[in-house]
Amino acid sequence: MHSDIYTIISGTNRPGSNTIKVAKLYLSLLEKKGIPAQFISLEGRDINNRNEELKRLEKEVLIPSSKFIFVTPEYNGSFPGVLKAMIDNTDIEKVWWGKKALLTGVSTGRAGNLRGMEHLTGVLHYLKMNVHHNKLPISVVNKLLSGEKDIEDEATLKMIDEQLEDFIRF
Repeated sequence: MHSDIYTIISGTNRPGSNTIKVAKLYLSLLEKKGIPAQFISLEGRDINNRNEELKRLEKEVLIPSSKFIFVTPEYNGSFPGVLKAMIDNTDIEKVWWGKKALLTGVSTGRAGNLRGMEHLTGVLHYLKMNVHHNKLPISVVNKLLSGEKDIEDEATLKMIDEQLEDFIRF
């Protein structure tokens, strides 16, 4: 079960985002479960074309990965274009086909990026990925993350833990 290689993708390039804080929380929670995971932030990456940096990321991290956790913010009712650009500029057959994905949406509004997760699900299904059914919308993330501390809200932490446990078995 733990032979899977997990990669968490913080799906925005916005510096200091709430998304990266939530994505790092997922990394920490997996490590507490004894599951090592790789972490990708899109901050500061040039992924708008198929360049050497993207090819190296693909070879070293994306292709060897079997399970992906996407943490994505809501951008205009969808997910960030920078994430779509990264996906579009990879070798989709080697990187994505037949692999598994878990989606978590974050927003400062009420819906926790439900629309964006549905849009991303459509893209990932097109890429022949198996998307886990338990997509977690995290709403009012700005209130859950005050300052530099992690989410402390017990109900949210319990939902994340249950989602991760399901994905580990998936």
